[in-house]
Amino acid sequence: MKPENILEIKNLVVKFPVSGGLFLKKVAEVKAVDDVNLEIKKGETMGLVGESGCGKSTIGKTVINILKFSAPGVEISGEVWIRTDEGEVNLLRLNNNEMRKYRGLIQMIFQDPYSSLNSRLSVGQIIEEPLLYHTKMSKNERMDRVAWLLEKVGLQAEQSKRYPHEFSGGQRQRIGIARALATNPKIIIADEPVSALDVSIQAQVINLLQELQSEFDLTLLFVAHDLSVVEHISSRISVMYLGKIVELGPGEKVYHHPIHPYSRALLSAVPLPNPKLKNKERIILKGDVPSPMNKPSGCVFRTRCPIAKPECADFIPVLELKTVEHFAACPYVSA
Repeated sequence: MKPENILEIKNLVVKFPVSGGLFLKKVAEVKAVDDVNLEIKKGETMGLVGESGCGKSTIGKTVINILKFSAPGVEISGEVWIRTDEGEVNLLRLNNNEMRKYRGLIQMIFQDPYSSLNSRLSVGQIIEEPLLYHTKMSKNERMDRVAWLLEKVGLQAEQSKRYPHEFSGGQRQRIGIARALATNPKIIIADEPVSALDVSIQAQVINLLQELQSEFDLTLLFVAHDLSVVEHISSRISVMYLGKIVELGPGEKVYHHPIHPYSRALLSAVPLPNPKLKNKERIILKGDVPSPMNKPSGCVFRTRCPIAKPECADFIPVLELKTVEHFAACPYVSA
């Protein structure tokens, strides 16, 4: 691993089996993540964006190493390296018991604040649960930690005795954030943490995450499909299409000056908040997104690309440096 990196994903491939027939045998497979490489620096926020089904949430679940225990038959290859106080560890090589040691270092905030909290547990018990498994705190120390965390996320310590159904969606997501922070993690994977919330609440949760990131010295992998949210919070942005990263660069550059044809089309659809400004020219892509079970040969975007050439079917483009720290997987574009 490079000295400045806290997380490195190398040649990650994730395949899900498709079953059919009388005995539900494997008849096909979906390659949800296709040879992804990603480096995340300590203390930064890496935004991961793309259309639904492009594989971005799968990357998050693979990094935290819960996918192979929750999705029977999934095939995962590649490496996911994390830097710890004891050295570098490849998480994908660990079994469930070995992974337990590192669960406190890398935590996840889930998309749906309504289903990600156990309705049978009080808020205090939900936040306390990681402390039971990953620390040696006494009962009083855990209760003090729970009260402190609730106040850190904008709730009151007295609310620890209440249950999830007594809170709004935004409050539930704050509880999820408090739970993720309980063990003092180094990395938090935020899997579309604001997509189920009202726009006004989204801003509050995003601002809270930024404040906590600074205070707790966190590294964030922020998965989302809302580009304006990602641009607001991300140091760098990775754009995904059908399991592949097609563009990677500093957040401001990718958002305001995209290079790859897919990124340009995606960002042209973002509405401008100021009605007095002239809207960007909308780029309409032809056709539909191909099935992940039957991807096009060569460049996966070629069937919808406005600048595609016949030879695009013959090779898989790799990320190339186009300008300072700005990469795109297309040989026919420049910065």
